[in-house]
Amino acid sequence: MLNSISWLESNPALWIEISIIAIALGAIVLLAETLYRRTGTTSELARKIVHIGTGNVILVAWWLQLPGWVGISAAIIASAIALLSYYIPVLPGINSVGRKSLGTFFYAVSIGILIAWFWPIEQFQYAAIGILVMTWGDGFAGLIGQNFGQHPYQIWGIKKSWEGSLTMALVSYLVSSLILLGVEGNNWQTWVVSLAVALFATGLEAFSKLGIDNLTVPIGSAALAFYLSNILPG
Repeated sequence: MLNSISWLESNPALWIEISIIAIALGAIVLLAETLYRRTGTTSELARKIVHIGTGNVILVAWWLQLPGWVGISAAIIASAIALLSYYIPVLPGINSVGRKSLGTFFYAVSIGILIAWFWPIEQFQYAAIGILVMTWGDGFAGLIGQNFGQHPYQIWGIKKSWEGSLTMALVSYLVSSLILLGVEGNNWQTWVVSLAVALFATGLEAFSKLGIDNLTVPIGSAALAFYLSNILPG
């Protein structure tokens, strides 16, 4: 805590950066809740707005090179709010998904874990892969599956659609490829790692009991990308 205070005192611009991110996150949540309460927007759509909107903050944190403790602290606060909202209707639009789910809580926890893992070793791209595969892949898989899924299947009683799973795979591949292209360049390892991450993330997303995929998908995707990138010959 003392180190964090010292850092803030010696870097006054950091206050501005943190404030901008906090305002942006608050605006996304407020937008989703307002749409849910006032326009008849479904809870699922409101949750996806928050799900997709907030995840992209990892790119801002990476770009600004924010210290890891900022992201970890934000994740802890978000996790606490998410847990509280399951018992007190603080954010009904986000947590009322029509099924028992701890997805919002797991989502915040996964962000904290990935920042704690990859920020100290300055391997930011893997945290970004994990979070954005969840943000965009799972986000669009849910929207496409629920609105256009015509070919359902079940895994251990969990209903999914092939359209949603295909969306998950394609978006995950695109996200991973773009990040690795920017960091590692255009080489065969980039495409192999991206394909492996896409298939693995899609398999993890298919099992979403209690929203556990919000934890397994980002951590599993980041871990696999990190592992493969370090063992494949370059």
